[in-house]
Amino acid sequence: MTAAALDTITAFLNDLEERRYADSTRRLRGLFLTEYLEHALNTEGTPAGLTACALMELPRAHAWLTDAGAGLTRRRNTLRGPDAPSTVNSTRVRIITYNVFAAYVGTPWRLDVPPNHTGEHLDPDEARRVIHTLAVKRSTGATAAAAIRTAAVAALVAATGRTVAELASLDVTDLQLDHRPAPRILLEDGPLPLDADTVRILRRWLRQRAGITAALEGTDPGYLWVPTQPGRPREDHNEPPPGARRAAVRTLHSAHRRTVLDILGTPLRPNALRASG
Repeated sequence: MTAAALDTITAFLNDLEERRYADSTRRLRGLFLTEYLEHALNTEGTPAGLTACALMELPRAHAWLTDAGAGLTRRRNTLRGPDAPSTVNSTRVRIITYNVFAAYVGTPWRLDVPPNHTGEHLDPDEARRVIHTLAVKRSTGATAAAAIRTAAVAALVAATGRTVAELASLDVTDLQLDHRPAPRILLEDGPLPLDADTVRILRRWLRQRAGITAALEGTDPGYLWVPTQPGRPREDHNEPPPGARRAAVRTLHSAHRRTVLDILGTPLRPNALRASG
């Protein structure tokens, strides 16, 4: 590709927007690609009209990752000081960003992605694959409603960058899935557009939710996340039907933990799905 590197990065980010990737994903890709380009342009001998293809040459990539790993590309301070080395996770996300952009540019070079030993945090594309798996597979003993609710919560964590606790108080009316030009969710600090995959998973949960709340006979309180099954009966206590109450944060976390362990075979907290960087 002979186009200028900056123009190609802009086109790549616009392509992600057109494909309705989450804001957090586009922000992270743009952050590291801009860092990579600035590092290349500030390296002696780099031509001012650097093309996207030339940017992706492996020596430039290795030099960037080496300096980034040493903390030399950091723009802000950290708790360990401005010159602290970069985390292993940041290196992984930089490498994955390089590979994704290389595929877009059409260059043949790829970098080996180091294993994620901690599970914190996933790259956005890794998070998308995990969420897809949760949406199409059902863990042992889980109902269809519980399975898709877990996938829907995970999808919103990744799409919004918010924690389960922050999303637990949402109502159905906070979802505007038919909004134009793009579906969105209403959060405390304003609306946020939603990507197509998240919208599809949320629609599946809303259909399951409708089946749960149908028993309320028109008294649906509108909570987005509701229990999928009645609670355990307690002495001298009438347990309300599932749709009449809001699902507790601990319930959503517990369902995520059980589902992920059963399907993926490894622990993965919801926060791992939030884009970092």
